Order: sequence, then structure tokens, then C-alpha cells
Amino acid sequence: MKDIFLEAWISMGANKLRSFLTTLGIIIGIGSVVLMLAIGQGSETDIKQTIASMGSNLLVVLSGYTSLGGIRSSTGIAPTLSVNDAKAISELSEVATVAPGYPGTAQVIYEANNWSTSILGTTPDFLIARDWPLISGRPFTEKDMRSATLTALIGVTVQANLFGNEPSVGKIIRIMNMPFEVIGVLAPKGQTLDGRDSDDVIMVPLTTAQRKVFGTSYPGSVRFMLVKIKSPEAMDVAQTKINQLLRERHRIKPKDDNDFTIRNLADVAQGAQLTAHIMSLLLGSVAAISLVVGGIGIMNIMLVSVTERTREIGIRKAIGAPEYSILMQFFGEAIIISSIGSIIGLILGIGGSFIVKAIFHISVEVSIWSIFISLAVAISVGLFFGYYPAQKAAKLNPIEALRYQ
Repeated sequence: MKDIFLEAWISMGANKLRSFLTTLGIIIGIGSVVLMLAIGQGSETDIKQTIASMGSNLLVVLSGYTSLGGIRSSTGIAPTLSVNDAKAISELSEVATVAPGYPGTAQVIYEANNWSTSILGTTPDFLIARDWPLISGRPFTEKDMRSATLTALIGVTVQANLFGNEPSVGKIIRIMNMPFEVIGVLAPKGQTLDGRDSDDVIMVPLTTAQRKVFGTSYPGSVRFMLVKIKSPEAMDVAQTKINQLLRERHRIKPKDDNDFTIRNLADVAQGAQLTAHIMSLLLGSVAAISLVVGGIGIMNIMLVSVTERTREIGIRKAIGAPEYSILMQFFGEAIIISSIGSIIGLILGIGGSFIVKAIFHISVEVSIWSIFISLAVAISVGLFFGYYPAQKAAKLNPIEALRYQ
């Protein structure tokens, strides 16, 4: 067997340029597959991390829309939800916690620095619902809620733009020309599924947002409620109960539409994850086409090689060389070409992944399974397309082969 492969290697060396061009097809093919799978896997990982940062088992209840002169506003504007609705929902057996929210935007000032950011009035339960820890300081307390204190938790993006590297806990920032004490810094969460920066936020007590920051003509109203359910299995039941409860509390007639909207974040997350997975498969499939093209290149060159060496094959068979020996010589060439091309392509694919990451600043992830799959497919393609020419050479009639010009 060793002699057969050595002979195949010598035969390939007789025409180096043709052997290189044949190998190049496999190199490009497997390099493309590894690179595309790395990009797709990196995107999937990013989305999984984003989903994990959202928290688990979450329902979002949004207030309704307004309609004026036939013009309807977006969901979440009308004051159809209240703190009392949140308290009622929290009493359901499937619910772990409820965090009402009153969002807005404002310009925030610290000494000579200023930053426009999102202001979220909410309760201490919001951090529990979102699984959102602090990296320094302390969270809100019920005392802060009752007293509507001028205290704030800031995200790391706000921290960077207002304070840079200096500590922020205990410092005073101005929101709507009111002095707020920074009592804590939120742990980084990254981007949301729609591309927004979760860390570009300042949280204040809900009562502070309602009474002092934004104000409201409807005391106790909130724009949304984040509802954390005790288990994934209870999500559908909880959503049905919340829908029924709010319709009863808002005295909505059976034929009338809801004045609120309930969204299951698990469904949104699954949809995003499925999209990323499909994209990863499509990238890998498109790149795999180049592997097939490389395999066809191997078959074409091997057929040409068989034709050129027909008399050589005839002489070998005439002096007693078995079909197995002829088959393995040409089959060995296909194995060598696909193996060398696979190794070089694998190195280039992995290297290209890190280059793409460095230049375009996107996530890539080269996994062990993608390497094994790429190698297995590349070598299989080489063997598949190399078998027919090898068999054709082995089946040649020695007399006809000797007469071939």
C-alpha cells in the first residue's frame, strides 16, 4: 500500500501545475465552508447571548394605542395600564414577579459632560425579572419607591460617556435639571434583538419618573409591565390568565378589542434563533457548492490523466499488474489531492475567520464539529469523484490500451 501511494505521489509530481490547480479547488472549497460556518456560528452565539440577557420566562404587557381623528398611535402610548394592574397580575399563581415600567428619554448632565439616553422608571422587581445584577452600588428599595427619591442606576454605556474611568457611585447627575444620586451601576447586557443598546439606560424609581421626571395626567399609569413566569411550561397558561384578568379589570366587552398587548419574549427569541440557524445553514450550503466544484475538478483531471496514461496502464496490465493495483494508484492520487487540499483549506479557513473578525469586527466561532464535518465532506467528495476515473483505468482492456495512440 505504501508503494502504491508513493507511486501516486510521483505521478502527481510529473505535472505539478495541474496537480496544484486540482488541489486548489478543494482548498477553496473547504476554506469557504470553514469560514462561512464560523461566521454563521458566531451570529448564532451572539443571538443566544442576547436572548439570555433578556431574562427567562418573560411576558411583556404593553398599554394600548390612541386614536385621534382617525390617526392611530403605536402600541404602548395610551394610559391603559396601571400599577394596580401589575399588583393584580402578581397575585396569579403562575407569576413569579411583575415589574411595571414608565420609559422616556432625557439629556443627562455630569459636570462638563452630557449624554442623551433612555430613562426608565421602574420598581426593584425589574432587576429580578431581567436577571440583571449590579457591578457596583445598590439597587432601589421600597423606601425609594414610597419616597420617590432622586436616585438612579446607570448602564455601562452611560457610565462611559459621563464618567469615563472614574467611579460614579455617589456622584450627582442632573436629569431634567434635577439632581439625582447614582446609587449603582448595572452589569453590561449588550444589544437587544432589534439592535438597541441595553446598557444605554438610566433607571429611576417608578414613582420618581411618574411624579417628578416625566409627569402624567393619569396617576399610577404605566406604559408596560414585565411579567416573569415561574416556569416555561406555565407561559401559555399565564398569558391566557393575564389576558382574561386585564379584560375583566378594564371592563372590555366580549366583542371589543383589547386595550393592551401581550408579547411572549420566548416566541420572539425562538424566531430570532431559528433565523440565525437557517442563515448559518445557508452560508454553509453555499460554500459547500465550491467543494462539489472542486470534486468535479478532481474527476476531470483524473479522467485526463487516465487518457494520457492509457498505454502505461496497458503495459502494466500486460505484465501482470492486477486491477486492484491500477485502481489504487489512481484512487491514491485522488486521496492525496483531497487530503492535502483539505488540510491547507482548513488552515486558510481558520486563519481567514480571525482576519474577518479583526477587520470587520464581527463574531466568528470555529467549532470542532465544523472542522470535522468539513474535513469529512472534503475527503468524501475527493474519494467519490476520484473513484470513477480510477475504476475506468482499472477496467481498461490491456490489448486496446497498448494500441492506444
